[in-house]
Amino acid sequence: MLKADSGFKVLAECPDGHSAIKAISGHKPDLVFLDVQMPGTDGFGVLEAVVSVHLPSIIFATAHDQYALKAFDAHAVDYLLKPFKRERFFESLAQAKKVILKRGTHEEEKLRALVRHVSDDRGRLVIRTDRKTVFLRSAEVEWIEAAGNYVRIHAGDRTYDVREKISEFEHTLDPARFVRIHRSIIVNLDAIREQQGYGGGEFIVILRNGKELPLGRTYRDTLDNLVKRSP
Repeated sequence: MLKADSGFKVLAECPDGHSAIKAISGHKPDLVFLDVQMPGTDGFGVLEAVVSVHLPSIIFATAHDQYALKAFDAHAVDYLLKPFKRERFFESLAQAKKVILKRGTHEEEKLRALVRHVSDDRGRLVIRTDRKTVFLRSAEVEWIEAAGNYVRIHAGDRTYDVREKISEFEHTLDPARFVRIHRSIIVNLDAIREQQGYGGGEFIVILRNGKELPLGRTYRDTLDNLVKRSP
């Protein structure tokens, strides 16, 4: 059906979520028709994985209408319920053209924010490294540190380096769970065992694994307020 419209060129067809992630990251298409239930990882997982590399306009196409609300929460252009007729397909395609032509930075940022919301709803963090995409439960992440143009994520005995500034990466995290305690450190509140004075008006945060981290003076009030609001 796409071949009937000369304004579009088919770049790839993918049989599963993992190959979709690779194709979207490589081809950087304007538009993706995305199923929800797929082998490997589902359509929402694909969006989570590619958001930091390239985020195209999305039309979900699936036989399961219970996903419709979540699809639109992810700012999909449209939602095609299979089986669909040609007329419905071209109606959706016309809408996609309008979105692609007027899409700007503001629309992209809204889409990124909504994809982050989908990730938060699942209680997990999607980490794209140079070689792979890792899906971590948010609860697994203990602390995050800045390392030049990278952030280093500490999850138990594992670490992951992501090419992103810590100020940008902070926006992908749940602010009710993660707190900035230093200009170069973010901590999972659940990983904190205690806060101690270190002399000279300095403070440190001690994690449950015994790791000691500096607590910057400008971030102390933020941490105290979050702790007070925690159940």
